[in-house]
Amino acid sequence: LSVNDAFVMRQWGLHQGLEEDMTIGGLGFKTVKLIPDGAALFTRGMGMSCLWDTERGFGERSWRYSMVINDMKIEKLFLEGGEVTQNSGPDPFEVSDAETMLGYLKSSTKDEL
Repeated sequence: LSVNDAFVMRQWGLHQGLEEDMTIGGLGFKTVKLIPDGAALFTRGMGMSCLWDTERGFGERSWRYSMVINDMKIEKLFLEGGEVTQNSGPDPFEVSDAETMLGYLKSSTKDEL
């Protein structure tokens, strides 16, 4: 999910080497679902909206986070810096990365076995 439009998300996916789903009615890519949040409605609803206008000139964006959702409930949330920060100087990327998420998912699977 990103505060971008569908056109930007498609181009980003293509530049990442993702294979498009070209079947009739296919939406997006074959292995990854890129979800645009162009108006930041989901982002605001999650309380993750932040402004980076004075620091980077970006305007409204989503604070960096990753989460696991099970049965429509947030099971685990990895929030950079522990809170949403407006006009953050640094752009933290320590706990919302793929490695942290995969580690959590692997440990959760082991706990369930």
